[in-house]
Amino acid sequence: MLFVCTGNICRSPLAERLTAAALGSGAPITVVSAGTRALPGRPMDEGARRELVRLGGSAEGFASRPLTAEAVAHADLVLAASSEHRTTAVALHPVAAGRAFTIAEFGTLAGAVPADRVLDHRDPVRRARALLEEAGALRGLVRVDRPDIADPYGGSRRAYRAAARHIHDCLAVPVRLLTRLPA
Repeated sequence: MLFVCTGNICRSPLAERLTAAALGSGAPITVVSAGTRALPGRPMDEGARRELVRLGGSAEGFASRPLTAEAVAHADLVLAASSEHRTTAVALHPVAAGRAFTIAEFGTLAGAVPADRVLDHRDPVRRARALLEEAGALRGLVRVDRPDIADPYGGSRRAYRAAARHIHDCLAVPVRLLTRLPA
């Protein structure tokens, strides 16, 4: 799972680290992030780090990295902070178009997927693939009101909190479907 934003210091690392925390250590699903204009090796922005910690994640050991065609090619799922980031990722590896969404789009589509179509799979990787397939089948059929997550970089605490809350809320259903124990 690859999260993408601009500098890879605010939105995508927030999403990466929140998802990784929810999946738990030792999860068979790899979660990483990158930025379309990232400088390599930068720490997480302080405002984003503060919100991440508040939501139960950790920025320890984080270092930004630029988005590459190889990263997109190796990702089974690409989740971008905005439509522009999604377009950039797909331009690097066009075959990824079917598995690239905005974070908000994927969250909305996952919410429309009948849970049993995902939860019937016990293996977490098969479950993730089922979620991707089901969400992809709903693309264009389910309305996404706010597909982009506003960039809080350089903004107020309120801007960081709003971005973090939007990311958290958008990821809630997909994470729940990936982590819920089968009945």
